[in-house]
Amino acid sequence: MSAFSFGVRMREWRFWPMLWKEFIQMRRDRITFAMILLLPAIQLALFGYAIQTDVRHLKTVVLDESRTPESRALVTVIANTGNFDVIAQVSNRDAIREGIESGEVTAALVIPPDYARDIVRGRTATAQMIVDAADPQSSAAAISGAQLAAQARSTQLLGERFRLVVPIEMRVRPWYNPSQRSATFIVPGVIGILLTITLTLITSTAIVRERERGTLEQLIVTPIGKASLMLGKLVPFVLVGYVQMTVVMVLGKLLFGIPIRGSLPLLYVLTVPFIVASLGVGLLISTVARSQAQAMQLSFFFMLPNILLSGYIFPRMAMPLPAQWIGLALPLTYFLKVLRGVLLKGIGIDQLWRPTASMTLIAVLLLVVSVRRFTKTIE
Repeated sequence: MSAFSFGVRMREWRFWPMLWKEFIQMRRDRITFAMILLLPAIQLALFGYAIQTDVRHLKTVVLDESRTPESRALVTVIANTGNFDVIAQVSNRDAIREGIESGEVTAALVIPPDYARDIVRGRTATAQMIVDAADPQSSAAAISGAQLAAQARSTQLLGERFRLVVPIEMRVRPWYNPSQRSATFIVPGVIGILLTITLTLITSTAIVRERERGTLEQLIVTPIGKASLMLGKLVPFVLVGYVQMTVVMVLGKLLFGIPIRGSLPLLYVLTVPFIVASLGVGLLISTVARSQAQAMQLSFFFMLPNILLSGYIFPRMAMPLPAQWIGLALPLTYFLKVLRGVLLKGIGIDQLWRPTASMTLIAVLLLVVSVRRFTKTIE
């Protein structure tokens, strides 16, 4: 086949009229167009600023029954950790209970009367940190902060009073996120969440909208095949996905200082199977649902496991095995590894080929099932 004949066949491909129709319809649908432009910025601000996993500045009260320089030094060390904000001194344990039960206080430091006396006599002095453990994440931050403060104060006393050298010092060097900022971990995942929500939701209503508006009848009488029809609906949203991805990365860099250590061209290439998989889910839903309301409900039903089970916020290794197995069927689980691997770690395809292959397999299966289910009939 000559290059000229191939070009003629490509121009006569029935996919192009369907593609042009979708672009025109997208331009006329102002709500969808506004959602495409505004949703990335809104979600980035919402997730980046609101979701914080590093819990600090817990409201703390102090019951100091010792009232000595040693007890005041312990309070200072506790406050300097950054995990606790000492807001008041209380006179009894009833005040502690009232503060924690009302929610005004998260932690309380209790220093007994014999605290300083035990230190002077060379005994182990004890202090108590009472924590509201109704919120496990906040209580974990309080417990670790209290333990670190106690170790730091013990080291100071050993050096000052007994001139002892600590036999072991553990120096921790965190890689890729040295400041341990939540935004550095959360914002790259916003790209995957945003593409999942937008592409699945918009695409899931594509076929259903044609049916409800009666334009599906017009498509039936056209010579456009199933593959051309579905490709015509997919390609515009692929471009939409890349636009949203670019907006989130630019805003993430400007607002949160998110590092981009890897290759952006590689990231854009590895995003293709995830976008196709998200569109495949939307198309599959559109072949099942009979109304746009049903399509939206099914889309949200798919989105919730993506947020909870993919490792976007909660580590998958801490989940029960059944939840981990469900997460393995979600494209977002693998795309998060690609996003954080390229942006935060700067790794390449040598380390990312496994999640990319998994995404590609899921995308192919979804497209095959969607095409087989789709039929050019009204019912």
